[in-house]
Amino acid sequence: MPEATSNQPLRIFIGFDHRQALAINVLQFSIFRRCSKPVSINPLVLPTLPIKRQGLTPFTYSRFLVPWLCDFQGWALFVDLDFLALGDLAELFANADDRYAAMVVQNPKKFEWASLILYNCGHPANRVLTPDYVDNPERCRTPHTMDWLTPDLVGPLPSEWNHLVGYDPPRQDAKFVHYTQGMPIFEETTGSEYREQWLAEHKAANSSSGWQELMARSVHSARTADGRIVAKLHPSALPASSAA
Repeated sequence: MPEATSNQPLRIFIGFDHRQALAINVLQFSIFRRCSKPVSINPLVLPTLPIKRQGLTPFTYSRFLVPWLCDFQGWALFVDLDFLALGDLAELFANADDRYAAMVVQNPKKFEWASLILYNCGHPANRVLTPDYVDNPERCRTPHTMDWLTPDLVGPLPSEWNHLVGYDPPRQDAKFVHYTQGMPIFEETTGSEYREQWLAEHKAANSSSGWQELMARSVHSARTADGRIVAKLHPSALPASSAA
């Protein structure tokens, strides 16, 4: 069934790095709040996967397991964790074209093509991407160049879906921003394009409304003798016989 008409959530796999938990939290939040369809987000946590191979990050090679993790069925997206979604990822999935085994933003920095891959998991050419293959450096040598595919099986995605901060010319219409030189929270990346947008998302992702707004009208609240509304666990909200 074409992705655009499927009732299934959009499958999104994010490279996980325990050193950058903040980044993945912000990325997930930015996806949730802007996507017009349900999403299923799966972090690629290396100790839970049947490979041990890693590079600069724990997900350097695990990204190529996505078709296998999807039982070689349907479409799925892999993305590095240092992204920020400013657009609706349903629009990205709408680019899915069954002629291709994988689709990427084909920017001049070819080493970044694999930072965002829209996989046609059911394409026969992707069946080589098994754990045994991906974990073997003699067989799986340079997968970041999409070397398991012939060029005609690698489809293009619009450039706004993988905007490389610090490499690509600045633009105002990026839909998926990639802070490939480091998240803009670091001193070393001060001045990054789209820095304020990431910081605003970080603030929103790690905030909460107050207890009164969230819980005051729930069954978990109680009124004290002086009229205040508190959580039932508060001693002053309990009957005198229970407060002891």
